[in-house]
Amino acid sequence: MTSKIESAGALREGGYVVVDGKACRVVSCETSKSGKHGHAKIRFVAIELFTEKKHDMVLPAHDNVEIPLIEKKSAQVLSVSGDKANVMDAETYETFDLDIPAEMKTQVTEGCQVLYWDIMGQKVMKQLKSAA
Repeated sequence: MTSKIESAGALREGGYVVVDGKACRVVSCETSKSGKHGHAKIRFVAIELFTEKKHDMVLPAHDNVEIPLIEKKSAQVLSVSGDKANVMDAETYETFDLDIPAEMKTQVTEGCQVLYWDIMGQKVMKQLKSAA
């Protein structure tokens, strides 16, 4: 299970939502009052977690939206080559490659511990837990 369904009225700033199949972080959220015969509307701006692309959406507050489930895991760096790191998950011992974020390139070395997020089947390195 990589996502869950929730009411659009429950969206808050700093939360997460799936827009067009992409996991996004909600950066602003406004609720308009219902009219005489209408429904309350939710207007939110979300930014994709991987590409930083911005999405504006307006939905009725009673509509359902998909919320991505983010698994936060730790891994040990086995090797570094260029801007990729080969890591091993601390729980499952699975090995895979992760892109190293630009701000972490000098800090990630062999043997260090990193925190990564698994979001809807995509893995992204988020922070350095401990140096080697």
